[in-house]
Amino acid sequence: MMQSRHVLWVLAGLLAITADAGAQSGAMDNVKAAEANLNLGIAYYRADNLTLAKDKLERAREQNPKNVQVHGTLALLYARLGDDARADAEFNAAMRLAPADPEQLNNYGVYLCGRGKADAGVQRFTQAATNPLYKTPWVAWTNAGVCLRTAKRDAEAAEQFDKALKAQPGYAEGVYQYADLDLARDQPAAASRRIEDWLARNPKATPDLLYTGWRAARALGDQLLALKLARRLQTDFPNSPQTLTVAGGVNTGSANGNH
Repeated sequence: MMQSRHVLWVLAGLLAITADAGAQSGAMDNVKAAEANLNLGIAYYRADNLTLAKDKLERAREQNPKNVQVHGTLALLYARLGDDARADAEFNAAMRLAPADPEQLNNYGVYLCGRGKADAGVQRFTQAATNPLYKTPWVAWTNAGVCLRTAKRDAEAAEQFDKALKAQPGYAEGVYQYADLDLARDQPAAASRRIEDWLARNPKATPDLLYTGWRAARALGDQLLALKLARRLQTDFPNSPQTLTVAGGVNTGSANGNH
C-alpha cells in the first residue's frame, strides 16, 4: 500500500511538472506569435495598409503585452490614425516598460512636438541622445532642433543642430536642417559654406541639400554655383519636387531670378 501511495505522489509530481512545462511552452509560443505579428504589422504599416497593420499589432499586444516595440509601434499607428488618446496610452505603456529606451523616447518626442509640446518633446530627445546605448544620437539632436524651429525658437534650434553635427558631421539631414535655418536667419553665406563643405566630402547628395544650396547661392548672387547645383539636381533627381521647383523658378541655363 505504501508503495502504491509513493507511485501516486510521483505521478502527481510528474503531472505538475508537465503542466508547468506546458504553461511555459504556451507563454513562449505567445512571445513568438507576438513577434511574428509585430513584424507583419510593421510591414503593413510601411506599406500604408493601416487596417491590416492595426489588426496585426493589436493581436501582438494581446499575445505579449510586455513587448515594448509592440506598444511603441501601436502608438505610431494610432497617432497616424488621429487617435491621440490611444497613442498617448501606448506611448505611456512603452515608457513604463522601458523608460530609458532611446528609440521609444525619440518617437515619443516626435509625437509630442507634433502636438505643440516642444519642451516635453525636447526633453525626450535629450534623454535619448544622451543615452550611451543609443547608436544615432545625432538623429535625436536634429529632431530637437526641428521641434524648436517649429516653436519659433531658432537660437535654441541652432544649439541642437550644433550638437547633432558634432556627433556626426556627415549627417545629411542635420546639415540640411541647419542650412535651412541659416537661410531663415538671413545668413546665406553660412548656409552655402555648410552645404559646399558637406558636398566636398560626400559623393552622394540629397535633393534637399542641393535645393537649399541652390537657394543660398542665388541669395548670394553666385550664379555659377546656382547653375551647377540646379544642373546636378536635374541630373541626379530629375523627378524630385525640388527639381521641379527649380525648373519652374529659374531658367537653369542662366540661373537668374529670385526664390
